[in-house]
Amino acid sequence: MKKAIFLFASLLVANATLHAQMKAELVTTAGYNVGDKVEDFNLKNVDGRMVSMGMFADMKGYILVFTCNHCPYSVAYEDRINDLNRKYNSKGYMVIAINPNDPTLVPEDNYDAMKVRAKEKNFSFPYLYDEGQTVMKKFGAQRTPHVFVVSNNGDKGNRIEYIGAIDDNYEDATAVKHRYVEDAVDALLAGKKPETTFTKAIGCGVKVKKA
Repeated sequence: MKKAIFLFASLLVANATLHAQMKAELVTTAGYNVGDKVEDFNLKNVDGRMVSMGMFADMKGYILVFTCNHCPYSVAYEDRINDLNRKYNSKGYMVIAINPNDPTLVPEDNYDAMKVRAKEKNFSFPYLYDEGQTVMKKFGAQRTPHVFVVSNNGDKGNRIEYIGAIDDNYEDATAVKHRYVEDAVDALLAGKKPETTFTKAIGCGVKVKKA
């Protein structure tokens, strides 16, 4: 009898914990959804210039990657992010990386460290500092890396076409089976909508400074 009561109590605790986690997820995932029109931003690049999507109005779209210096998931994807820009920039979809972390919580992600990292890895794309974390909050970026593929529709504005992970294997680039970002961009370049528009981003949680 005692064992049954214990198991029942354990189930109640587990259900309460799961409910709390789901509730927290709903609270913290506010942001853009696929199909939403997005506002432009104006953030400082590692070269000191202010950068926005509007500066590249001739592009067909943008591969926005919320990433950082310290997260092992982000580090594992750095070369692949570089490869994405090399592959698609000339086709009309450029990578724009954005560091969403608060540097007071993670000193490795401060602006000076970003400049060093961009030089070390020879980033071929803008690497922007989201000071104040305003852009991260608008997009609803939760992880590093977290990708938002955005199409440029001219006067109709920029719209979200895909949200989620870069691919399905952060540990081993040679073992990837599903290249979510590449598939989405390839579809858009072919004048189609991506078959997969949302996946779960896998990475470190964005470090948000508490008010």
